[in-house]
Amino acid sequence: MIRPIFFRFFGSLERLRRSRRGCLPSSPRFARRGRKFVRAIFNIHRQSGFFKWITALRLAAARRSATNLYSFLAEKENWRLSNKRKFFKNMRYIIYARKSSESEERQVLSIEAQLGELWEFAVKEKLEIVASLCEAKTAKEPGRTKFAEMLSFLESGKAEGILSWHPDRLARNSIDGGRIVYLLDTGKIKDLKFPTFWFENTPQGKFMLNIAFGQSKYYIDNLAENIKRGHRQKLRKGIWPGFAPLGYLNNHRARDIDVDQEKAPLIKKAFELYATGKYTLKQIAKILKDLGLRSYKGNILSVSCVQRLLQNQFYYGIFNFKGEMYQGSHEAIISKKLFDKCQEIMKARAHKMERKAEHFFPFRGLMTCGECGGAITAELQKGHNYYRCTKKKGVCSQKYVREETLTEQFVSFLQKVSLSSQDTKKVLKELENDEQKAKEEMVVFIQNLKEELKDIETKLDKLLSAYLDEIISVEEYTARKQKLLTKKIELKEKIRDFEEKGVSWLEPARAFVRSLNYAQKLVSGQNKSEMTTFLKNIGSNHILLNREFSFSAKNEYKLVAERRAAARREAVIHLKNPDWRRVQDSNLQGISPTGFRNQPNTIIATLRIYAFSVNLIKF
Repeated sequence: MIRPIFFRFFGSLERLRRSRRGCLPSSPRFARRGRKFVRAIFNIHRQSGFFKWITALRLAAARRSATNLYSFLAEKENWRLSNKRKFFKNMRYIIYARKSSESEERQVLSIEAQLGELWEFAVKEKLEIVASLCEAKTAKEPGRTKFAEMLSFLESGKAEGILSWHPDRLARNSIDGGRIVYLLDTGKIKDLKFPTFWFENTPQGKFMLNIAFGQSKYYIDNLAENIKRGHRQKLRKGIWPGFAPLGYLNNHRARDIDVDQEKAPLIKKAFELYATGKYTLKQIAKILKDLGLRSYKGNILSVSCVQRLLQNQFYYGIFNFKGEMYQGSHEAIISKKLFDKCQEIMKARAHKMERKAEHFFPFRGLMTCGECGGAITAELQKGHNYYRCTKKKGVCSQKYVREETLTEQFVSFLQKVSLSSQDTKKVLKELENDEQKAKEEMVVFIQNLKEELKDIETKLDKLLSAYLDEIISVEEYTARKQKLLTKKIELKEKIRDFEEKGVSWLEPARAFVRSLNYAQKLVSGQNKSEMTTFLKNIGSNHILLNREFSFSAKNEYKLVAERRAAARREAVIHLKNPDWRRVQDSNLQGISPTGFRNQPNTIIATLRIYAFSVNLIKF
């Protein structure tokens, strides 16, 4: 009884399906469900006892109920009675996996774990996968390449759905989230699958998807605020909030920056070598490579990396974060004085292209023309080196000058600031005698420096209050703060030098005396290349005008040269007028070839005069 009714009913549906050109489904699954439903209807009517009386009514009711069931099941499976779509065609999906960090060290297993879970989910749900896209970029802002490629796939009809781990993998900003919802509205995207999130392409499903996108955006915004708050707290303590530069290590337990005991000495050596002026950036990079210095990723340092390293203020205790300067609490690897020296050399070498020459000219690159300001170049003519102005800045009347003439002028100045090895020992011994007396004066000087340091800290507090009260602008606050912090660092270095090294001016004084002895060796050895380096280190503004060399020597060398010249003039006058002093001198002293009667005492007097004039020698 049931089979004829069932086939009669479904026969009508089959005829209806054919008349509509395949718009209705014909699946064994729905046949079984329909048969079960019709059997249930007949059982109900048998139990009611009215089977014989209302046979026609039962058949009509069964047909209407089965039709309603058919419509309900079709709607539940998201079928559309439309000629534009073929039923029982597999929907195509694109797998999209993403991690937030572009760094290879961070979130290493994130992409791999997502892909494993998504492929397992696809096999379980029997989904057809046509493409798999992976991306390592934050979704906080629009502009992801792979995400745009996925949307173009969907818009072109190459796929109908997306398979991802969670909605936050797709979007964490309103623009990308809005594009996905819009494509759902227009039918370009017909389904979204997530192993950890339920979605159905209905108004309720889209509403829940929008909530998920909103939660993702809230999470990233709140995370950004928490990170900024942590950064502000670190900056108050003077801690660099990012990854430590080369030569330092991030202490994750103490949340501080520690010195890398293996790499820090090599960083300091790079600064010291470059400060001599004898090495280029390329040579420094090669030296560091030979010493085994590598980046934290294990790469060899390039020339540009070495340049950034030598320009990094972090190494002497200052760092810049988002345009504002802060005093770091980390241990400095170098002094500010050494850092400034490297910057001067780097600035002097700026925009100078080095070229390979067949012949070496030791004085090239040292001087500029005193008439037009152009560079002084050199060329070889008839076996002699000649130096001349390049005349690239305009008309210039300066003539050639031979290298031998320049060498004589260089030697003449070096003789004025030279000191023999015997006299050098005497001066160094005299400085040791002055050390005890200077230590007593040092206590008062340190106290004055500490008071000056307190004044600067007070000014920094007042400056911050003025900025918070909106009395001064951000630009003015940043500029003033930078000057005060620079001064504060200099004072701290002076105090540290006094406390650690004792008398601060004695060590520079000893270095100065040794440099005078080095000048004597240059005069004897006639090493022209070393002469050029020495002249660069002891002065600036080297000029060649009318075949005469001149430059601005540092104050200490200038004082020695002037006193040496005065002593030489006195010696010349004495030789020309032997009867000028008729009474024999009580302290008989011979006249040295360089013009000093007593060179050690003269040098010591020069040192003391200069030390008292500036309170602290800065050689």
